[in-house]
Amino acid sequence: MLLHNSLKGLKLVLASKSPRRQHLLAELGVPFEVRLNGEVDESYPPDLPHTEIPVYLAQKKAKPLLKTLAENEVLITSDTIVWCSEQVLGKPTDRSDAIAILQELSGKRHDVITGVSLIFKGNEHSFAATTQVFFKELSQEEIIYYVDKYKPYDKAGAYGIQEWIGYVGVERIDGSYFNVMGLPVQRLYTELQSFIQKLESPKTNRQPTTDN
Repeated sequence: MLLHNSLKGLKLVLASKSPRRQHLLAELGVPFEVRLNGEVDESYPPDLPHTEIPVYLAQKKAKPLLKTLAENEVLITSDTIVWCSEQVLGKPTDRSDAIAILQELSGKRHDVITGVSLIFKGNEHSFAATTQVFFKELSQEEIIYYVDKYKPYDKAGAYGIQEWIGYVGVERIDGSYFNVMGLPVQRLYTELQSFIQKLESPKTNRQPTTDN
């Protein structure tokens, strides 16, 4: 069944101000509303395994919007981290930080992990998608050119794979390209279908659940 048919009578709500996530969801061809949740504290427990961090943050982003949801609305929240050299590389704080992050990624493999939380009728389903990205050795000139021209301060890992640095610096990836952009749309499509069909089934036990 097409996701379009599963969504009849329902409304998707995307809680993200990211233009990339909004564009990727729009490309699925299903209508949705953007509903912002204000500034959310993106801290997490220091002992949390790195693979669980983006799911934890996606779930955290959903909480401020729970009371705003109508009966027919499905909420989507997400968060993306970059994991390299046993550390999380978040959004750069300034130019020098962006340069330092790209220097860390240069010539290495890193993991881009996106956590997604879906909430519908008081039920939650969450999942994570991982993509391995392999960068060539970047010259200092290439790094500075990219940072100064594209100013990637709103991007985890200080880069956008769809921008110049992705064309000249990424040797290969293993996993979803769109996940690196910020939303694993193929996985989201499949998970949304399954989640909605399960809850809309008359035989469904509708007790709140969380699946990681």
